[in-house]
Amino acid sequence: MSKVLITTSSFSLGNFAQAKSLHDAGIAIEMNPHGRRLSEDEIAELVANDVIAILAGLEPLTDRVLSNAKSLRVIARCGTGLDSVDLDAASRLGIDVFNTPDAPTQAVAELTIAHMLNSLRHISATDAKMRSGSWTPIMGSLLATKTIGLIGLGRIGNAVAKLAQAFGSRVIAFDPVVSSHSSVELFSLDEVLRQADIVSLHVPINDQTHHILNAHNISQMKPGSIVVNVSRGGLIDESALESALKSQHLSGAALDCFEDEPYTGPLLQLPNVQVTAHMGSYARETRDLMEVEASTNLVNGLRKRGLI
Repeated sequence: MSKVLITTSSFSLGNFAQAKSLHDAGIAIEMNPHGRRLSEDEIAELVANDVIAILAGLEPLTDRVLSNAKSLRVIARCGTGLDSVDLDAASRLGIDVFNTPDAPTQAVAELTIAHMLNSLRHISATDAKMRSGSWTPIMGSLLATKTIGLIGLGRIGNAVAKLAQAFGSRVIAFDPVVSSHSSVELFSLDEVLRQADIVSLHVPINDQTHHILNAHNISQMKPGSIVVNVSRGGLIDESALESALKSQHLSGAALDCFEDEPYTGPLLQLPNVQVTAHMGSYARETRDLMEVEASTNLVNGLRKRGLI
């Protein structure tokens, strides 16, 4: 029997509006059996037999995995980024790939602003002190007084810009494919790093952006500035970030994603680092919209291939 595999561990079948179309076509729906992000070996094993479509999370859909999936014809990502999918291999093997680029925008932008506010007002740090029995107010700073430097001015970067401007922040940005903007000042990467009080990353991960914040670029950042990453972990050289935080060249970092996840590394030991568990899109309204869009993309993709 042909199968559709849902690998994203948080998926709600109630959002699969067209599931009946699959059942009527004799196609079974199988869920992620591990309840967490799958490893390359795990996904390779799961797709080996009779899987014609994947509703995918962030598991590594590498050339090896896709080559092992002899029946696979459609990948529908529940999310924006496609860096977890080997697109060249998918094209070579005749596998159609879809994503949901619009749905996560507001949720990721809001978490980005939340991290900025938490960093500036020391909310998590004060909460921890109170729980340990210490009533210790910590002096903070206003987002309204800060220059926000965005690296990337796509959907999410633009949404962050609007939210930050609503607080009164000045927003500047670097994006090599954006030549003009009505409300954001555009500069070179070096100039954004020099001017920004808070640098926030909003670019996909690829050969050009991997470690875009490396030791050299971090050294160009304004002393005492903060870095926020609610995008992809590989954008930051974590060793260089750790050194800059320990030396207090940077006053803080707010991170939702890491090069290797789940993250258990040394950044967790630093008091000027706040972390969340790669949950930029984890707002209920956003997840529902993403899951509806991804499942619709999957069914439409199967229809186009004549499999339904």
